[in-house]
Amino acid sequence: MTRTTLISLLALALPAGAAVAQTPPQTPPQTPAPARPAPAQAAPQQEAPAAEEPEDTALEEVVVQSRATDVRTSIDSVSYSLANDLQAATGTLAEALRNVPSVEVDPDGNVSLRGDANVTILVDGRPSAVLSGQNRGTAVLQLPADRYARIEVMTNPSAAYSPEGSGGVINLITKPVPAGAAATPQGVQTTGSVRANVGADGRWNGGFSGSWQKDRLTLTGDLNARHDAFDIQLDTRREALDPLSGAVVSTTTSTSDGFGVSNDGAFGRLAAEYNLGPRTQLTAELRGSRFEGENGGDILYETRDAAGAVVSAYARHTEGEFEGVNYGVTGRVLHRFDDAGHEWSNELRIDGGSNENRSRTLTAFTTPAGPGQYQDTLGETDFTIIGLTSAYVRPMGEAKLRAGYELEIRQPEQDNRYRSGPSEAAAVVDPAFTNRFEAEQIVHALYATYERPFTEKLSAQFGLRLEQADIELDQITTGVRTSQDYFRAYPTVHASYQLTDTQSLRASYSRRIQRPQPFQLNPFVSYQDPLNLRSGNPDLKPQETDSFEAMWQLRRGQTFYQATAYYRDTDGVFSDVARDIGGGVLLTRPENVGARRDAGVELVASGALHPTLRYNASVNVFRQEIDAAGIPGAVDRADNLVAGRINLNWTPTSKDFVQVSAFWQGEQLLAQGSRASGGMVNLGYRHKLSDTLSLNVTARDIFDTFENVTTYDAPLFRERSEQQIGLRAVFIGLTYSFGSGPRRQPEQFDFSAGQTGG
Repeated sequence: MTRTTLISLLALALPAGAAVAQTPPQTPPQTPAPARPAPAQAAPQQEAPAAEEPEDTALEEVVVQSRATDVRTSIDSVSYSLANDLQAATGTLAEALRNVPSVEVDPDGNVSLRGDANVTILVDGRPSAVLSGQNRGTAVLQLPADRYARIEVMTNPSAAYSPEGSGGVINLITKPVPAGAAATPQGVQTTGSVRANVGADGRWNGGFSGSWQKDRLTLTGDLNARHDAFDIQLDTRREALDPLSGAVVSTTTSTSDGFGVSNDGAFGRLAAEYNLGPRTQLTAELRGSRFEGENGGDILYETRDAAGAVVSAYARHTEGEFEGVNYGVTGRVLHRFDDAGHEWSNELRIDGGSNENRSRTLTAFTTPAGPGQYQDTLGETDFTIIGLTSAYVRPMGEAKLRAGYELEIRQPEQDNRYRSGPSEAAAVVDPAFTNRFEAEQIVHALYATYERPFTEKLSAQFGLRLEQADIELDQITTGVRTSQDYFRAYPTVHASYQLTDTQSLRASYSRRIQRPQPFQLNPFVSYQDPLNLRSGNPDLKPQETDSFEAMWQLRRGQTFYQATAYYRDTDGVFSDVARDIGGGVLLTRPENVGARRDAGVELVASGALHPTLRYNASVNVFRQEIDAAGIPGAVDRADNLVAGRINLNWTPTSKDFVQVSAFWQGEQLLAQGSRASGGMVNLGYRHKLSDTLSLNVTARDIFDTFENVTTYDAPLFRERSEQQIGLRAVFIGLTYSFGSGPRRQPEQFDFSAGQTGG
């Protein structure tokens, strides 16, 4: 039903938008409104709208809103506004990302760009510890989306950005400092907003943001909290195959029965900005987050032989907890040599944290009957991340030079412990699944980009990034130590040609890398459940991607069109590979499987179907091919895939706003199968109660269709796993803003100048 709804809406919206693009809309007379500056941008935008805030417009006594386009573009990026995304107002970062072209987020929080799950996520152009590493999916599903103003997508970033992430970079641009109130006699300005939303089944979320300014000092802060709960239905069917005939030897099924999940999250940030003088600025930031979760339920396992007779049956009752703590501090000095963009910035970032996963399981055996078994697994990870960036920007007439140095040090530590026995009191540590692992990854980078116009219509940017990576691995339990080191060069080229006043062409090339995460290099085997074991691979090598794009854009009035043809060629692709190690148990570990090629066309459209009705839509059609030469007995895989989304925004009055959004996420090919998540349809309504108070109502996944379906097809086994997650929910809430007067725009660093890291 979701697929039919999405395709139908796309079919209606895209042709209608084409008609709007060909005939500029007649703009009704506008009611005078106070001028408001646009929100600060993360990078200079070549086609940025003049204003972000809507203006009241009169049309036959119906007051509607006319606003600048939601899409901004530069030579190496496209960014999308979240200003009118009602799901983002009450939802998580995952829900905001799902409404952005090119981006997909599965039910577990795994983020992909055009079908590639190797994606780097930045916040205001800088690395985010909470959005990298093994538990990024949990953060994506918990972090509030309402602190972000725009989402910038860079599928071919310039050399000023880290090449990490073969799929590209997603840059989350936070909201500008809230409005500065009229100054008091003491010269103080204070403003902020408070948000609270409640939903069914005990769900709720809320937040506060504010700012305080006096003279040269500005303080800003955010505090958010969220509670979510849902039920998961997980059904798996695994067939063991005869290696000679391919006939089914045995079939094992697992079925969950009332598996519930409860998650809590909190995020806080405090920043101080002080102007030493008219050209020198000091900035400091403290941040922290905490995520907690509980899950529990029963799973029934049953194995039948080739004749269909039950040979094994047991039930497992599991209770688990997750806790993650992240904290960090940033200090930055920015000096402007003039008002033309000549500046030098130096920044130090230190992040740390810990994650703990624990599960306790009691197994009751029925066929054959036997004594119960207790199992206790505990996984702990501590990490430290240190980043140093020095970035220099110098305008040179019509040209611009950017150069910089970046250092990043990652130091993760992992402890895994497994206990088992006939009861909790009698459980003992099993050394086969207990280990300690430490690693250190150091990356030095030098980069430079040079951008200039060659004619009135043709501009180009050339970049080169040099990186030296050193990785040390220490499997303390076994005493095995290994290391990797490599030097790489990453060139980038971007070109832009202005066809007409409304149309432009762009082309780009970049070389990118995906380094294995340290936990993917840990060779020790960890226990997952009776049918699954997992380990890392110390011999895993980075994968490298050559990415090519050609883009056409049209911007006319309120209408924006974009068509992108792209091709990505990746060598040394690493993917999870499962092998049957006997007894129906699979051992999964990452492997360099060969090569992958992605070629496709993505269409994006945004415009007005009526003065009160706007739309934005996108569709991505691509072909993915995987060379599985690195897996014994595997075959090459290829498929044609499609993904898309659409939003319809209706403003019947100046106080009411209605939104319908839908998306469909296509399959992703795996080395041994595929993974699909389907899609969902969402509804939203916002009513302006006063100038400071608004009511929000959102309904998420109204048809309850979002799920995970993973299939494996290997020479010795076949498996299909269906995970249905009860995300359907309705939220109702209020947003209150305080403070008045003109908005103060915060001092923003030019993030495209290299404030990024691996």
